[in-house]
Amino acid sequence: MRAVLFDLDGTFADTAPDLGRAVNQMRAARGMGPVALSETRRVTSLGARGLLSVGFGMSPDHPDYAAMRDEFLQIYENNLCCDTRLFPGMAELVDRLEADGMRWGIVTNKAERFALPLMQQLGYSTRAGCIIGGDTTGQMKPHPAPLMAAARILELPPSSCLYVGDDERDIVAGKAAGMKTVAVRFGYLNGSNPDAWGATAVVDRADEIFLHIGLDR
Repeated sequence: MRAVLFDLDGTFADTAPDLGRAVNQMRAARGMGPVALSETRRVTSLGARGLLSVGFGMSPDHPDYAAMRDEFLQIYENNLCCDTRLFPGMAELVDRLEADGMRWGIVTNKAERFALPLMQQLGYSTRAGCIIGGDTTGQMKPHPAPLMAAARILELPPSSCLYVGDDERDIVAGKAAGMKTVAVRFGYLNGSNPDAWGATAVVDRADEIFLHIGLDR
């Protein structure tokens, strides 16, 4: 392996608190009580669709869905990194990758308008070799195009890249791009079992990823 690519939400960073806050800010404005983080966390990987479903019982075919989605996204954009943090061990993993001369980057379905400033606020935008958003290539995971674009930017063959994610679509995309894949049990998982996704490996902690990129712990 010569590079490690990470999904963002639920893999590189725990963004659930700030996404849940956006829903609860909308509920508060309507005189409604907050939804527990445990409820919003489980649908974080589904983005606005999942969060509005939990917060308001609203699906995309609701006549008010588009306006509610835009309101949600604007609130979130204004509060991207209040409580968002890297998952335990992730900062140390990135430090070790850089110390060993390995490239790393982000490939997410999160739109660039959120992904780029979030990475900046986390302090990693200039350290990442690439940041590919859901609207960067015109295709989203599970399509392999975003991962192929990341490999091109890093000037590496996909076969020398490892993709790490917390959703089955991450593993599907990574395999389709010809990359080895790691599924993380500490992510959001979207109610699915990562052992059934066909990943090269499944890990419980960020430091276990070292074992799959040829670095000792």
